[in-house]
Amino acid sequence: MEFNKVSNNLRKPYVIVLGNEKGGTGKSTVSMHLITHLLRLGFQVGSIDVDARQGTLSRYIENRNDYKKRKGVNLPMPDHQPIFKSELKSLDEAEKDETSRFDTCLKTFQNKDFIVIDTPGSDSFLSRYAHSFADTLITPLNDSFIDLDMLGRVNPESGKVEKPSTYAEMVWDQKKRRAMRGKGTFDWIVIRNRLSSHRAKNKKEMQGALENLAKRIGFRLGWGLGERVIFRELFLDGLTLLDLKDAGISMTLSHLTARQELRALLEMIRLPALSEKLSKAS
Repeated sequence: MEFNKVSNNLRKPYVIVLGNEKGGTGKSTVSMHLITHLLRLGFQVGSIDVDARQGTLSRYIENRNDYKKRKGVNLPMPDHQPIFKSELKSLDEAEKDETSRFDTCLKTFQNKDFIVIDTPGSDSFLSRYAHSFADTLITPLNDSFIDLDMLGRVNPESGKVEKPSTYAEMVWDQKKRRAMRGKGTFDWIVIRNRLSSHRAKNKKEMQGALENLAKRIGFRLGWGLGERVIFRELFLDGLTLLDLKDAGISMTLSHLTARQELRALLEMIRLPALSEKLSKAS
C-alpha cells in the first residue's frame, strides 16, 4: 500500500524522547509504535537509539527490515541511527565525542518531520544530552512503587510524595539546558504501562501518588499499554499493532484491546499537526 502523503507546518524536526532511568518499562515498544504511527500518517521520521549497547530499538527495526524482505510486505521504515557510548578514556574527550556524534546525527535528520529517540534505562551523559533536545518527553512507568521511586520519594506511612527523585531532577536540569539554548521548555508525559487487572488498592495508591507528583514537578499523566504477550511476539518480526492488516495477521480480542490503548495514548500525546490525521489513520 501507499502511505499517506501529508503537508504540515511543523517546526522541523520535532523531537520526541522516550526516557526513564530504569529498564523494562516499555520505552522501545512505545518508540516503535510511535514511529510506525507517524510513518503511516506520511511523515518523514528519523529514529535514534542512544541505548545502542542494549540496542532494543535497533534490533526491533532490524527485525522489521528482515520481515519486510522475507515476506515481501510493504512496511514503512524510519531512517535509523544507533549512537554508541564513546570508548575514549578521558571523560571530557568522551563527552565531546558523544556530543559531536549526536549533533551530527541531528543534522543528518534536519529535514525530517519527527525524530524519535530511545534512551537507556540508566544514567549516562549521552542520555542526558538527548533529553535536552526533547520537544516532548515520554516516560513509560511500570505500575509499581519501585518504578515510581525514580520520580519521587514516597513516605511509606502516609503515601505522600516527599521530594522529587533522581530522574525527575535530571529532567529539570535538561529543561534548563534547553531553555539556555533558546528553545523554551518541553512537554513531559508520564504513562503507566503494563497495568494489570489485579491489585486494585496498589493501583489506587499509585494513581494518588502520581497525581500529587505531577502537580509538583510538572508532567502530564496518562495511560500506556497493558502487559500483553502480543508485544513480545510482534518484536520478533519487527511488527507493531498498526501493521497487522498489511502482514495478513487476523485481529484477536487482545489485539483490538491493545489497539484501543495505543490510540488513547497517541491522542493524549497531542503532537502538533496530528489531530486531523488521527481519525484517518485507522
